[in-house]
Amino acid sequence: MERRIIRSAPGRRTGRGKPPRDMTAHDHGWTADLRFAVRCAVVLLGMLLAVDAAASHLTWPRALLWTGLAALLCAVLVPPRVRAGSGWLSCRVLLRERTVRTDRLVSARWSDGVAQRLVLRDADGRRVEIDPEVFLANPALWHRLDEDARGCVERGTLRCGVTALRQLADRIDRRHARTVFTISGLE
Repeated sequence: MERRIIRSAPGRRTGRGKPPRDMTAHDHGWTADLRFAVRCAVVLLGMLLAVDAAASHLTWPRALLWTGLAALLCAVLVPPRVRAGSGWLSCRVLLRERTVRTDRLVSARWSDGVAQRLVLRDADGRRVEIDPEVFLANPALWHRLDEDARGCVERGTLRCGVTALRQLADRIDRRHARTVFTISGLE
């Protein structure tokens, strides 16, 4: 019996080309946030059905209306799922996934608005908006982004946003230092 070894051809990968699962970093709090969103929707549905039943107004169309309202609440509360690998970062919301090449960043800036977001844009024109709390809570995600952003600064492709990334790095460092001091009893 002859043993054959099949190797992949060098060059571009087919398909999405993302690294294996163990090479990626992801938001560890996402599942807890998803459970919270589902619980809120179920509690709202239960309360609406209970109030409607107590008032003797519960019908099938009203039950479907309340179910749709609870589903809408769940859809609004489900957080985006953030994952990162070597050279890419993706943010998946309900119906779409946006991916940016972090090894080809051209800008990183803070968005204007009520909720502060970090907007990353790559050389291909793709952009992703991410809540900075995701990076504060997940050091592995921040490490992936920071590593690739430093490479972009060295190559000169990241023209706008070094200050925004430095501000985020300072926030992360302060939070981790505060955590270390609290755990060690120095604070």
